[in-house]
Amino acid sequence: MISTSARLLRLLALLSTRPTWTCRELAERMAVTDRTVRRDVARLRELGYGVESEPGPWGGYRLGGAGRVPPLVLDEEEALAVAVALREAALSGVLGGDRAALSALSKLRALLPARVAGRLAGMDAVFVHTPRRGSRPIAPGTLPDLAAACRRGERVRLAYRDHAGLATVRDVDPYRVVYTGLRWYFVARDVDRDRWRTFRADRVAGVEPTGRPAELADPPDAARLVSEGIAGVVYPVYATVRLPHPMGRALRLVPPTIGAHRPDGPDATVVEIGGNDADQLVTYLLGLGTALRVLSPDAVREGLLRRVRELAEDNG
Repeated sequence: MISTSARLLRLLALLSTRPTWTCRELAERMAVTDRTVRRDVARLRELGYGVESEPGPWGGYRLGGAGRVPPLVLDEEEALAVAVALREAALSGVLGGDRAALSALSKLRALLPARVAGRLAGMDAVFVHTPRRGSRPIAPGTLPDLAAACRRGERVRLAYRDHAGLATVRDVDPYRVVYTGLRWYFVARDVDRDRWRTFRADRVAGVEPTGRPAELADPPDAARLVSEGIAGVVYPVYATVRLPHPMGRALRLVPPTIGAHRPDGPDATVVEIGGNDADQLVTYLLGLGTALRVLSPDAVREGLLRRVRELAEDNG
C-alpha cells in the first residue's frame, strides 16, 4: 500500500500536469476512492499548497499559483539527487562560487534521514574531484543572466575574453545555453558580424541588457553548432575508448559535443574524446559510470587502472 507522503507527491505531480482535474479522474489515476482524494487535498492545503476547487458537475481541482511557499517535500532518492547536484555545483563553480551551494548543502544534510546522509557520506569518501585545466570559474550570476536573456529574447551587450585573452565587447542576440558535460556554452548571433557564434561561459565577463529585441530568424541547432565548434579545437591528448553499447546508448553517455563516434558492430561503439591532459580524460571516463575499454593511449589506460585501484583500496 502506498504511503501517505508518496501519495501526496503523486497527487501534486498530477495537479501540475493539467489545468484542472475532476475528483473522479484523480481517484482513478491514483487507484483510490473519491474520499481519499478529498482528504489528501485537505492535507495539501494544510501544508500551504494552493489547491483550488471549482464547483459544479464539471468542476474539480487545480493547483493555484498564489499563497505562501509550501515546505519542500522530497523522498529519499530525490533528496540524494539534490544533495549530489549541490555538491557538484560547489565543486565545479558552475554558479560562480561555492558559497551558496555549500550553504544549501549544509542545510539539506541537517534534514536528511540518517540512511540518506550515510549514503551521501559514503559517496564523499570515494569521489575524487579534479579541477579542469584551461577553464576559469564562471563569474557569479553569469549562467542565470544568460538564460534570462535567452528567455526574454532581448539583445545584450556581451563582455568577452577569447582564447588568446583579448577582451571585446559586442552586441549579441541570445538563443540558447548548452552544457557539454565539460563546459557551458552560450549560443548567440553576433549582431555586427551577422553570424551565429558560440561563447564559453567561463570567458564571459559581463552581460548587459540593451532593451532591444533579439532578431532570431532561422536559428541553428544549438547543440550541433557547439559540437562543430568543439570538433575544430585541437586538444593535446585524445583517448580512444570502446563502449559496450550500441550507437544510440553511446551518444547518450558521451554527447556528440564531447566525442567522435563510430559503430563497432551492432552492440559496441568506439569514441574518440579530447582533453587537456590524461588525468582530465581519466576523470571524465570514470564519471561515465559504465564499463569501457581504453584502446589508446597508454597514459590514459594506466591512469584509469591506477585510479580504480585507489578507489578499491579506499573501500577495502
